[in-house]
Amino acid sequence: MKTIKAQKLSKDAFSPYGQFFDFLNPTGFSLGSFFPDKALMPVSSGIPVGFSPLVVEKTAACIVEKSEYHNYAQEAILPIDCDILIHVAPASKQPVPQLTEAFIVPKGTLVVLRTGVWHLAPFPIDQEKAHILIGLPERTYMNDCIVVDYSKEDFMQIEI
Repeated sequence: MKTIKAQKLSKDAFSPYGQFFDFLNPTGFSLGSFFPDKALMPVSSGIPVGFSPLVVEKTAACIVEKSEYHNYAQEAILPIDCDILIHVAPASKQPVPQLTEAFIVPKGTLVVLRTGVWHLAPFPIDQEKAHILIGLPERTYMNDCIVVDYSKEDFMQIEI
């Protein structure tokens, strides 16, 4: 099984997959205590963005066995109460598990994945359970979610 070393979020390393912003420690332009438009997630056709809770439990090992992507939607991921690991691979028509990278996302940091980026549910790091806010255009999980199970040879373990 391949092992992936999780890396700290940085603009250069993460930019091929999307953007991120630390909502617990905002910086940059502000209107007093309001920091406008720090993360943008465009949607088409006036479809509303749905904000959904995701609860994931810690596992003995962070093993990536499958991945998903969305053809027409970006996805926002905001860990609320603990740091998480995410895995991502470049947008492509076929799965590219060999190009998977892993990132440590501190709690309170919003990550917005670009359309087509391969990913799946995050892994909690420092707690037994993580509460995560997911932002997707309404019903994306029903009409634009392509999930691929990897063969055992392509499974990978994420290490910190």
